[in-house]
Amino acid sequence: SCAHVTSAHLASHRILVVEKVHPRAWGTFPRFIAKYSRELKLMPLRDMVAHLTSRPAKVLNIYPERGSVSVGAAADLVLFNLETIRDLATYEQPKTRSEGIEMVLVNGVVALDGKNLTGARAGVTLRRREDGSVTSRGL
Repeated sequence: SCAHVTSAHLASHRILVVEKVHPRAWGTFPRFIAKYSRELKLMPLRDMVAHLTSRPAKVLNIYPERGSVSVGAAADLVLFNLETIRDLATYEQPKTRSEGIEMVLVNGVVALDGKNLTGARAGVTLRRREDGSVTSRGL
C-alpha cells in the first residue's frame, strides 16, 4: 500500500517536472469545466465541480475534510470565472497556465492571487493509517 502511494506520487510528480509534459498536466480541470460544462453543456457546473472535488475525496476516504466547503474542512479552494476559464497548454508549450483562475487557496492560505504566485506553501502530506483513517503532516 505504501509503495503504491509512493509510486503514484512519483509518477504524478514526474508528469509535472519533466521537460516535455503532456498539456493536460497543466490544464485538465479548466478544460473539463470550459469544454464539457460551459461549451458542450454535458454536465451542469454544480455536478462538474462535485466530479472534480467531493467525488474523488469520497473515493479516497478524505471527505468531508477535503473536497467540501464546510466548517472544519481544509479550505482548498479555486476561485474561477466561468466565462473565461480555459486551458492554454499545448504540446508545443505544455506548461502554459490556464486563464480564468482568479485565486487559489491551499489550507486557507492564498497560493495564487490573480496571475501571481504568492510563494505560500501551505500544502501538507496526507497519510493513510492502517485503520483506513487519514492524517495530515504539517497541520
